[in-house]
Amino acid sequence: MISEKEFSNNLSVVNQQIEKACCKYGRSAQEVTLLPVTKNWPVHAVAMCAKHGIKRVGENRVQEAIQKMESTSEINYDLIGHLQSNKVKFVVGKFSCIQSVDSFKILERLGKLAYESRLIQPLLLQVNAGSDPAKYGISIEETQAVLERALNISSIRINGFMAIAPYDPHNKNTARECFANLRTLRDSMAEKYNQPFPELSMGMSGDLEEAIAEGSTMIRVGSALFGQRNSKH
Repeated sequence: MISEKEFSNNLSVVNQQIEKACCKYGRSAQEVTLLPVTKNWPVHAVAMCAKHGIKRVGENRVQEAIQKMESTSEINYDLIGHLQSNKVKFVVGKFSCIQSVDSFKILERLGKLAYESRLIQPLLLQVNAGSDPAKYGISIEETQAVLERALNISSIRINGFMAIAPYDPHNKNTARECFANLRTLRDSMAEKYNQPFPELSMGMSGDLEEAIAEGSTMIRVGSALFGQRNSKH
């Protein structure tokens, strides 16, 4: 685990990258939220984020996140990893946002459990905007049907969309095209349903600039803040 000083330095670098990209593409850095990804790091990583004024972190695994929640009360958690149907009962009301909703089945189950718990659960729809067979997500063609169903479930709130770009480190245009696809889809759905769907969660350590260029409102960053992940942590 890196030291607090190293984390502070890394955080400054990432924030500068966000500000530089926003300046380059005529955006305000206030429009972009940095979501540290604390997966595979001890709860101390979450505590460091909170100490530096960060209000939300992202976790991939439900059980790991819930264990950390028991030790931290000053920060909110977003679920950004794939959500299996047998884990849905553990997430409703626990996560500030579930970013990885990628099927009718998960959507219906979340809606039912949120209704039974008498709460409204914020969600993002995860879209496979890069048509990558290695990624989870609703296809662009199927998104409207899923969104339409979601809008008819009173116990959930669709805040926007999430995407993970195909891994292609030698061609940044691959990521940018994926992000442009998601933004275009969001704009189309916002016009059709007369709702803003303001959140576009897209971009990570390696494609941060491309995501901001295409309108990202949330960058999910792990390795640039905490170093390379180690599953033994």
